Formats: sequence, structure tokens, C-alpha cells
Amino acid sequence: MKTIITTKNAPAPIGPYNQAILTGNTLYTSGQIAINPESNILVLENITEETKQVMQNLKAVLEAANMTFEHVIKSSIFISNMDDFALINKVYGSYFDEANAPARETVEVARLPKNVNVEISVIAVK
Repeated sequence: MKTIITTKNAPAPIGPYNQAILTGNTLYTSGQIAINPESNILVLENITEETKQVMQNLKAVLEAANMTFEHVIKSSIFISNMDDFALINKVYGSYFDEANAPARETVEVARLPKNVNVEISVIAVK
């Protein structure tokens, strides 16, 4: 059985998907991009601010499922330019305790939705 997780504190889906699905104790989030959920405007000032918005959106989805970043066991990061890796990694890393950080992959891709620079999804277990 699956439970659809939604929150107004993260951007509404821009296609036929949900913000997250909870099945048993496992939460699968959809990829988040840097849309500010209050204004519905992309935060693209710089890669640091863009990544912060992505992580805040993920935090909101996790909270809607009564979870935190401590519950994250796996993350996937898609970036449009590997030269941004260090800045993205710095922001991303600030949300995790390094000793208990999740498994992760980071992949450079040709293009992301709405031409953003970073998209991140996570899997969390309670």
C-alpha cells in the first residue's frame, strides 16, 4: 500500500507525479528543483542559493512525512555542470551529519526541467 505525501511548503508537481510516496516505512521523494513554493518562482541567483532552495524543498517534503534528513538513506543529485559540484556539495553537506550521511550518486546531465542547474531526490526510512 502506498500513501501520497504532499505539502504546500514545497513546489507543486509540474507533471503527472507526486512530491513523495510513502510505502511501509520508506519514503521516495520526487526530484526537487529550486522553485520557491511561496512565489512559484525559480531561485537561480547562483548555484549556492539554488541548492539551498532545493534542500529546503526536500526538507519540507520529509517533514510532511514526519521525517528529517537523519532518515535519508540514499540521495541522487543531477547537475548540469560538474564544475558546480564543490558548491553544491558544500550546501548539500550542511544538511547531513557526515558520519551518518546517506549513500549518494551525483550525475552530470545535459538538461534538467525548467533549465535549472541542480535537481535532488532522496529515499528515507523511518
